[in-house]
Amino acid sequence: MTVALTDSDQALLAGEKGPGARLAMSIVARMADVGGVATLMDITAAHIDSAIYLGEGSMAFAERLATLGGKVVVPSSLNVSGLDEHGWRDWPVPPAYAANAQRQMVAYQALGCAPIWTCAPYQTRHKPVFGQQVAWGESNAICFANSVIGARTERYPDMLDICAALTGRVPAAGLHLEENRGGQDLVRLVGIPAALMRDDAFYPVLGHLVGKFAQERIPVIEGLDASPTEDQLKALCAGTACSGAVALLHVVGVTPEAPTLEAAFRGWAPERTLTVTLDDVRAARRELTTTVGTSVELVALGSPHFSIAEFRALVPQLAGRRRHPGTEFMITTSRIMAALARADGLLDPIEAFGARISVDACILTMPMLSPTTRTVMTNSAKYAYYTPGLLGAAVAFGSTADCIESAVAGRIIRDESAWNG
Repeated sequence: MTVALTDSDQALLAGEKGPGARLAMSIVARMADVGGVATLMDITAAHIDSAIYLGEGSMAFAERLATLGGKVVVPSSLNVSGLDEHGWRDWPVPPAYAANAQRQMVAYQALGCAPIWTCAPYQTRHKPVFGQQVAWGESNAICFANSVIGARTERYPDMLDICAALTGRVPAAGLHLEENRGGQDLVRLVGIPAALMRDDAFYPVLGHLVGKFAQERIPVIEGLDASPTEDQLKALCAGTACSGAVALLHVVGVTPEAPTLEAAFRGWAPERTLTVTLDDVRAARRELTTTVGTSVELVALGSPHFSIAEFRALVPQLAGRRRHPGTEFMITTSRIMAALARADGLLDPIEAFGARISVDACILTMPMLSPTTRTVMTNSAKYAYYTPGLLGAAVAFGSTADCIESAVAGRIIRDESAWNG
């Protein structure tokens, strides 16, 4: 290896902290070496995407680390799992799959990880702070942590994230380093109505558009005439991380490292510029829909996981209404947010509408779609982007209000007025 290791690193490699830490350290050091990284650095927290069940191999890896006595050495939260532990029988989940997914969940808890099971850990007490060095997995969480909070993390893939948590060490590279965090591409918003920029549905669409343009680069968004909420920024980050692989974005006047355009670019000129008009965001919105019909068997909200603020905003929109018997209505969230919503009396009216709440997982990680589900409607750019390829279903994208109206009518209904300028 060419990577320089400290005495503590060498001790881990020698097995002085046990075989689990030794295996994890060998992987971290080897990955640094493969990437040509000269040194390792400390982290103070982790978020583990490896918790998602991907088959017997991912289960075996987790169980091996646990059997070898591995324990995380920094506070480490768990991303969505492959299973709603207590509600999976309400969906067509194969029992053999459920058994293995649960084994993997148990293994990660044995490693000392906090079982919050959410893709939105930044909306829990595990939220990092500005400048904190962390190792986070899950694409939207990485983007949110870097962009909205100003924490420092690279894109940690499954398996490497838990190794970082077991050692407290990562390659000193990429977005961990200040010199790599400046903007590269300018995305200039021009002629987009301020009312649309205040609309929740605008942010997943903008994220989809920006991600396609930026790919793995760092975009700087200028001209946002709004003060986006945390959930709107959550949707923006999720969209960019799906259609591209954006791990850090700056929004001028909004995100902490972009008080000005000059600050976002660290004084350098943009390498590329994209001007985004109302026609461009309309086109991006159309791309998120693949169905050509009007039937819809499932309306799915909550990717990233629904927050308590989203539950509170949803309830008044459902009052006195009931979903169509031919259209399921599902919300995916964390067990934490579900418990808060239940305590606040928010779940009773949602369930009276006919919605079902699924916790800890989502339609992309747990095999819960019925064979008769041909079309899914959602307000999520993430669900819209991945559903056709991962689930083999057509998708219709719309606002939360569109999703509610469609669930009540049993067919796709969308209000175009906000997008007409």
